[in-house]
Amino acid sequence: MARYDFASDNVAGAMPEVMDALVRFNGGAAAGYGDDEVCAQAADLIRELLDADAEVRFVASGTAGNALTLAALASPHEAILAHEASHVATDETGAPGFFGSGVGIIPLNGAAGRIELAGLAAALDRPDEPHWQSPAALTLTNATEFGAVYPVDDLTALVEAAKAKGLKAHLDGARLANAVAHGFDPKSLAKMGVDVLVLGGTKAGSTPTEAVVLFDTGVRRRFGARLKHGGQLVSKARFLAAPWVGLLETGVWAERARHANAMARQLAAAMPFPVVHPVEANGVFVEMDEATLGRLRAANWFVYRFIDGTVRFMCSWATTPESVEELAETLRSIA
Repeated sequence: MARYDFASDNVAGAMPEVMDALVRFNGGAAAGYGDDEVCAQAADLIRELLDADAEVRFVASGTAGNALTLAALASPHEAILAHEASHVATDETGAPGFFGSGVGIIPLNGAAGRIELAGLAAALDRPDEPHWQSPAALTLTNATEFGAVYPVDDLTALVEAAKAKGLKAHLDGARLANAVAHGFDPKSLAKMGVDVLVLGGTKAGSTPTEAVVLFDTGVRRRFGARLKHGGQLVSKARFLAAPWVGLLETGVWAERARHANAMARQLAAAMPFPVVHPVEANGVFVEMDEATLGRLRAANWFVYRFIDGTVRFMCSWATTPESVEELAETLRSIA
Protein backbone atom coordinates (compact mmCIF):
# COMPACT_ATOMS: atom_id res chain seq x y z
CA MET A 1 0.00 0.00 0.00
CA ALA A 2 1.41 3.39 -1.00
CA ARG A 3 2.57 5.73 1.74
CA TYR A 4 1.61 9.39 1.32
CA ASP A 5 3.44 10.69 4.41
CA PHE A 6 5.55 13.14 2.36
CA ALA A 7 3.25 13.74 -0.62
CA SER A 8 1.86 16.95 0.86
CA ASP A 9 1.31 18.70 4.17
CA ASN A 10 -2.45 18.24 3.74
CA VAL A 11 -2.39 14.43 3.89
CA ALA A 12 -2.10 14.27 7.69
CA GLY A 13 -5.12 14.30 9.95
CA ALA A 14 -6.07 17.21 12.19
CA MET A 15 -4.27 18.04 15.41
CA PRO A 16 -5.85 16.78 18.66
CA GLU A 17 -6.37 20.38 19.74
CA VAL A 18 -8.43 21.03 16.62
CA MET A 19 -10.61 17.96 17.14
CA ASP A 20 -11.06 18.83 20.81
CA ALA A 21 -12.25 22.34 19.85
CA LEU A 22 -14.75 20.92 17.35
CA VAL A 23 -16.19 18.66 20.03
CA ARG A 24 -16.18 21.44 22.62
CA PHE A 25 -18.20 23.80 20.43
CA ASN A 26 -20.52 21.15 18.99
CA GLY A 27 -23.12 21.25 21.74
CA GLY A 28 -26.22 23.40 21.77
CA ALA A 29 -27.58 25.85 19.23
CA ALA A 30 -25.69 28.79 17.76
CA ALA A 31 -26.39 31.59 15.32
CA GLY A 32 -25.64 30.82 11.69
CA TYR A 33 -23.52 32.35 8.93
CA GLY A 34 -20.71 33.60 11.18
CA ASP A 35 -22.76 35.50 13.74
CA ASP A 36 -21.97 33.07 16.57
CA GLU A 37 -19.68 33.36 19.58
CA VAL A 38 -17.23 30.77 18.25
CA CYS A 39 -16.53 32.83 15.12
CA ALA A 40 -16.13 35.91 17.30
CA GLN A 41 -13.66 34.16 19.59
CA ALA A 42 -11.64 32.78 16.68
CA ALA A 43 -11.57 36.19 14.99
CA ASP A 44 -10.30 37.81 18.20
CA LEU A 45 -7.48 35.26 18.42
CA ILE A 46 -6.49 35.99 14.80
CA ARG A 47 -6.56 39.74 15.39
CA GLU A 48 -4.33 39.16 18.43
CA LEU A 49 -1.93 37.03 16.37
CA LEU A 50 -1.66 39.80 13.77
CA ASP A 51 -1.92 42.73 16.22
CA ALA A 52 -4.36 44.42 13.88
CA ASP A 53 -7.93 45.54 13.46
CA ALA A 54 -9.47 43.42 10.73
CA GLU A 55 -12.67 41.72 9.71
CA VAL A 56 -12.19 37.94 9.77
CA ARG A 57 -14.31 35.46 7.83
CA PHE A 58 -13.88 31.72 7.40
CA VAL A 59 -13.93 29.66 4.19
CA ALA A 60 -13.41 26.00 3.38
CA SER A 61 -10.43 26.24 1.01
CA GLY A 62 -7.47 28.41 0.12
CA THR A 63 -8.62 28.57 -3.48
CA ALA A 64 -11.94 30.06 -2.36
CA GLY A 65 -10.21 32.53 -0.09
CA ASN A 66 -7.73 33.64 -2.76
CA ALA A 67 -10.21 33.81 -5.62
CA LEU A 68 -12.91 35.72 -3.76
CA THR A 69 -10.53 38.24 -2.23
CA LEU A 70 -8.61 38.87 -5.44
CA ALA A 71 -11.93 39.41 -7.18
CA ALA A 72 -12.64 42.08 -4.58
CA LEU A 73 -9.32 43.82 -5.30
CA ALA A 74 -9.44 43.99 -9.11
CA SER A 75 -12.08 44.76 -11.72
CA PRO A 76 -12.69 42.47 -14.73
CA HIS A 77 -10.64 44.72 -17.03
CA GLU A 78 -7.66 44.58 -14.63
CA ALA A 79 -5.07 42.00 -13.56
CA ILE A 80 -3.20 40.58 -10.60
CA LEU A 81 0.61 40.51 -10.42
CA ALA A 82 1.70 37.09 -9.17
CA HIS A 83 4.77 34.87 -9.16
CA GLU A 84 4.64 32.56 -12.16
CA ALA A 85 4.78 29.50 -9.87
CA SER A 86 2.31 30.74 -7.28
CA HIS A 87 -0.77 28.71 -6.38
CA VAL A 88 -2.91 31.53 -7.77
CA ALA A 89 -1.18 31.32 -11.15
CA THR A 90 -0.76 27.55 -11.52
CA ASP A 91 -3.09 25.59 -9.30
CA GLU A 92 -6.51 27.22 -9.01
CA THR A 93 -8.01 26.35 -12.40
CA GLY A 94 -8.73 29.95 -13.29
CA ALA A 95 -10.79 30.58 -10.14
CA PRO A 96 -9.56 34.18 -9.63
CA GLY A 97 -10.56 34.98 -13.21
CA PHE A 98 -13.87 33.19 -12.81
CA PHE A 99 -14.92 34.97 -9.62
CA GLY A 100 -13.37 38.19 -10.92
CA SER A 101 -15.39 37.98 -14.16
CA GLY A 102 -12.23 37.94 -16.27
CA VAL A 103 -9.56 39.34 -13.95
CA GLY A 104 -6.18 38.44 -15.47
CA ILE A 105 -2.87 37.30 -14.00
CA ILE A 106 0.47 38.86 -14.94
CA PRO A 107 3.25 36.37 -14.10
CA LEU A 108 6.51 37.51 -12.51
CA ASN A 109 9.60 35.43 -11.87
CA GLY A 110 12.13 35.09 -9.08
CA ALA A 111 14.18 32.33 -7.48
CA ALA A 112 12.42 29.83 -5.18
CA GLY A 113 9.04 31.50 -5.67
CA ARG A 114 10.05 34.91 -4.33
CA ILE A 115 9.21 37.86 -6.59
CA GLU A 116 12.22 40.06 -7.35
CA LEU A 117 11.85 43.77 -6.72
CA ALA A 118 13.38 44.69 -10.09
CA GLY A 119 10.91 42.49 -11.95
CA LEU A 120 8.01 43.97 -10.02
CA ALA A 121 9.24 47.49 -10.76
CA ALA A 122 9.37 46.74 -14.48
CA ALA A 123 5.79 45.45 -14.45
CA LEU A 124 4.61 48.47 -12.46
CA ASP A 125 6.29 50.84 -14.92
CA ARG A 126 4.44 49.45 -17.90
CA PRO A 127 2.03 52.15 -19.14
CA ASP A 128 -1.72 51.73 -18.97
CA GLU A 129 -3.25 50.94 -22.34
CA PRO A 130 -6.80 49.98 -23.35
CA HIS A 131 -5.40 46.92 -25.16
CA TRP A 132 -4.24 44.96 -22.10
CA GLN A 133 -5.16 44.40 -18.48
CA SER A 134 -3.12 46.63 -16.21
CA PRO A 135 -2.42 45.46 -12.65
CA ALA A 136 -4.71 46.42 -9.79
CA ALA A 137 -3.19 44.21 -7.08
CA LEU A 138 -0.07 42.28 -6.14
CA THR A 139 -0.34 38.83 -4.59
CA LEU A 140 2.53 37.36 -2.60
CA THR A 141 2.98 33.96 -0.98
CA ASN A 142 4.80 33.33 2.31
CA ALA A 143 6.15 30.70 2.65
CA THR A 144 6.44 30.27 -1.13
CA GLU A 145 5.42 27.25 -3.17
CA PHE A 146 9.10 26.19 -3.07
CA GLY A 147 9.45 26.48 0.70
CA ALA A 148 11.32 29.79 0.75
CA VAL A 149 10.45 32.50 3.27
CA TYR A 150 10.45 36.22 2.52
CA PRO A 151 12.21 38.26 5.23
CA VAL A 152 9.99 41.05 6.56
CA ASP A 153 12.10 43.77 4.90
CA ASP A 154 11.95 42.10 1.47
CA LEU A 155 8.18 41.59 1.65
CA THR A 156 7.73 45.17 2.86
CA ALA A 157 9.71 46.51 -0.10
CA LEU A 158 7.48 44.66 -2.56
CA VAL A 159 4.27 45.78 -0.88
CA GLU A 160 5.43 49.39 -0.67
CA ALA A 161 6.41 49.41 -4.35
CA ALA A 162 2.96 48.16 -5.32
CA LYS A 163 1.14 50.56 -3.01
CA ALA A 164 3.15 53.50 -4.37
CA LYS A 165 1.60 52.77 -7.77
CA GLY A 166 -1.91 52.58 -6.33
CA LEU A 167 -2.19 48.77 -6.23
CA LYS A 168 -3.67 46.67 -3.46
CA ALA A 169 -1.64 43.95 -1.72
CA HIS A 170 -2.81 40.38 -1.07
CA LEU A 171 -0.97 37.63 0.79
CA ASP A 172 -1.55 33.93 0.27
CA GLY A 173 -0.65 32.58 3.71
CA ALA A 174 -1.48 28.92 3.16
CA ARG A 175 1.85 28.13 4.86
CA LEU A 176 2.25 31.32 6.87
CA ALA A 177 2.61 29.16 9.99
CA ASN A 178 5.80 27.70 8.53
CA ALA A 179 7.08 31.18 7.67
CA VAL A 180 6.36 32.31 11.23
CA ALA A 181 8.15 29.23 12.53
CA HIS A 182 11.16 30.29 10.44
CA GLY A 183 11.13 33.73 12.10
CA PHE A 184 8.71 35.83 10.06
CA ASP A 185 6.73 38.28 12.23
CA PRO A 186 2.97 38.05 11.46
CA LYS A 187 2.43 41.39 13.18
CA SER A 188 4.36 43.05 10.34
CA LEU A 189 1.67 42.36 7.72
CA ALA A 190 -0.80 45.09 8.64
CA LYS A 191 2.01 47.56 9.29
CA MET A 192 3.56 47.04 5.84
CA GLY A 193 0.21 47.65 4.12
CA VAL A 194 -1.15 44.23 3.20
CA ASP A 195 -4.85 44.72 2.42
CA VAL A 196 -6.02 41.09 2.52
CA LEU A 197 -4.50 37.96 4.05
CA VAL A 198 -5.73 34.42 3.46
CA LEU A 199 -4.47 32.70 6.60
CA GLY A 200 -3.82 28.98 6.25
CA GLY A 201 -5.30 26.44 8.62
CA THR A 202 -5.63 23.29 6.51
CA LYS A 203 -1.93 22.79 5.75
CA ALA A 204 -1.02 23.85 9.27
CA GLY A 205 -2.82 20.85 10.73
CA SER A 206 -6.51 21.69 10.86
CA THR A 207 -9.61 20.29 9.28
CA PRO A 208 -10.42 22.24 6.07
CA THR A 209 -10.59 25.89 7.10
CA GLU A 210 -8.89 29.10 6.02
CA ALA A 211 -9.32 32.54 7.56
CA VAL A 212 -9.90 35.52 5.28
CA VAL A 213 -8.46 38.57 7.03
CA LEU A 214 -9.62 41.90 5.63
CA PHE A 215 -7.33 44.68 6.84
CA ASP A 216 -8.64 47.12 4.23
CA THR A 217 -11.94 48.57 5.38
CA GLY A 218 -12.98 49.25 1.80
CA VAL A 219 -12.92 45.56 0.91
CA ARG A 220 -15.21 44.66 3.82
CA ARG A 221 -18.30 46.26 2.26
CA ARG A 222 -20.73 43.53 1.19
CA PHE A 223 -18.06 40.87 1.62
CA GLY A 224 -20.63 38.57 3.21
CA ALA A 225 -22.64 38.81 0.01
CA ARG A 226 -19.49 38.02 -1.97
CA LEU A 227 -19.01 34.89 0.13
CA LYS A 228 -22.63 33.88 -0.41
CA HIS A 229 -22.32 34.44 -4.16
CA GLY A 230 -19.23 32.22 -4.17
CA GLY A 231 -20.83 29.43 -2.15
CA GLN A 232 -18.65 30.12 0.90
CA LEU A 233 -21.10 31.69 3.37
CA VAL A 234 -21.39 28.51 5.42
CA SER A 235 -24.47 28.18 7.63
CA LYS A 236 -22.74 26.25 10.43
CA ALA A 237 -19.76 28.59 10.37
CA ARG A 238 -18.75 27.71 13.93
CA PHE A 239 -17.30 24.48 12.54
CA LEU A 240 -14.93 26.48 10.32
CA ALA A 241 -14.06 28.81 13.22
CA ALA A 242 -13.70 26.28 16.05
CA PRO A 243 -10.45 24.79 14.68
CA TRP A 244 -8.85 28.24 14.88
CA VAL A 245 -9.59 28.40 18.58
CA GLY A 246 -7.83 25.06 18.95
CA LEU A 247 -4.91 26.21 16.79
CA LEU A 248 -4.32 29.58 18.41
CA GLU A 249 -5.40 29.49 22.05
CA THR A 250 -2.50 27.17 22.96
CA GLY A 251 -0.02 28.30 20.28
CA VAL A 252 0.14 24.98 18.43
CA TRP A 253 -0.40 26.67 15.02
CA ALA A 254 3.21 27.92 15.03
CA GLU A 255 4.63 25.34 17.43
CA ARG A 256 3.74 22.39 15.20
CA ALA A 257 4.93 24.31 12.15
CA ARG A 258 8.34 24.56 13.84
CA HIS A 259 8.27 20.78 14.15
CA ALA A 260 7.36 20.36 10.45
CA ASN A 261 10.21 22.70 9.48
CA ALA A 262 12.62 20.74 11.66
CA MET A 263 11.56 17.48 10.00
CA ALA A 264 12.26 19.04 6.59
CA ARG A 265 15.74 20.03 7.73
CA GLN A 266 16.32 16.48 9.01
CA LEU A 267 15.24 15.06 5.66
CA ALA A 268 17.39 17.52 3.73
CA ALA A 269 20.42 16.59 5.81
CA ALA A 270 19.89 12.91 4.99
CA MET A 271 18.98 13.48 1.33
CA PRO A 272 21.27 11.68 -1.18
CA PHE A 273 19.91 13.78 -4.08
CA PRO A 274 20.76 17.45 -4.80
CA VAL A 275 18.48 19.85 -2.92
CA VAL A 276 17.40 22.64 -5.27
CA HIS A 277 15.60 25.27 -3.16
CA PRO A 278 16.31 26.71 0.30
CA VAL A 279 14.89 24.53 3.09
CA GLU A 280 13.34 27.35 5.11
CA ALA A 281 9.85 25.95 5.65
CA ASN A 282 8.53 22.39 5.52
CA GLY A 283 9.41 21.34 1.96
CA VAL A 284 12.44 19.68 0.38
CA PHE A 285 12.80 19.89 -3.42
CA VAL A 286 15.38 17.70 -5.14
CA GLU A 287 16.73 16.74 -8.54
CA MET A 288 15.61 13.21 -9.42
CA ASP A 289 15.22 11.56 -12.80
CA GLU A 290 12.05 9.75 -13.82
CA ALA A 291 13.51 6.25 -13.47
CA THR A 292 14.59 6.94 -9.90
CA LEU A 293 11.21 8.45 -9.06
CA GLY A 294 9.65 5.29 -10.44
CA ARG A 295 11.81 3.18 -8.11
CA LEU A 296 10.78 5.33 -5.16
CA ARG A 297 7.10 4.88 -5.99
CA ALA A 298 7.65 1.16 -6.53
CA ALA A 299 8.98 1.12 -2.96
CA ASN A 300 5.53 2.46 -1.96
CA TRP A 301 6.51 6.08 -1.27
CA PHE A 302 4.32 8.45 -3.29
CA VAL A 303 5.55 12.01 -3.94
CA TYR A 304 4.88 14.52 -6.71
CA ARG A 305 7.06 15.90 -9.44
CA PHE A 306 6.58 19.63 -8.96
CA ILE A 307 5.98 22.38 -11.52
CA ASP A 308 9.68 23.21 -11.93
CA GLY A 309 10.63 19.59 -12.56
CA THR A 310 11.94 18.88 -9.07
CA VAL A 311 10.55 16.15 -6.85
CA ARG A 312 8.84 17.54 -3.77
CA PHE A 313 8.84 16.10 -0.24
CA MET A 314 6.55 17.85 2.25
CA CYS A 315 6.62 17.45 6.02
CA SER A 316 3.66 18.14 8.27
CA TRP A 317 2.82 18.65 11.92
CA ALA A 318 2.45 14.85 12.19
CA THR A 319 5.75 13.86 10.54
CA THR A 320 7.93 11.80 12.86
CA PRO A 321 11.74 11.50 12.96
CA GLU A 322 11.27 7.77 12.47
CA SER A 323 9.32 8.24 9.23
CA VAL A 324 11.97 10.65 7.96
CA GLU A 325 14.65 8.02 8.59
CA GLU A 326 12.54 5.31 6.92
CA LEU A 327 12.19 7.47 3.82
CA ALA A 328 15.88 8.43 3.90
CA GLU A 329 16.89 4.78 4.02
CA THR A 330 14.77 4.05 0.95
CA LEU A 331 16.22 7.07 -0.86
CA ARG A 332 19.75 5.91 -0.14
CA SER A 333 18.92 2.47 -1.46
CA ILE A 334 17.67 3.81 -4.82
CA ALA A 335 20.21 6.61 -5.29
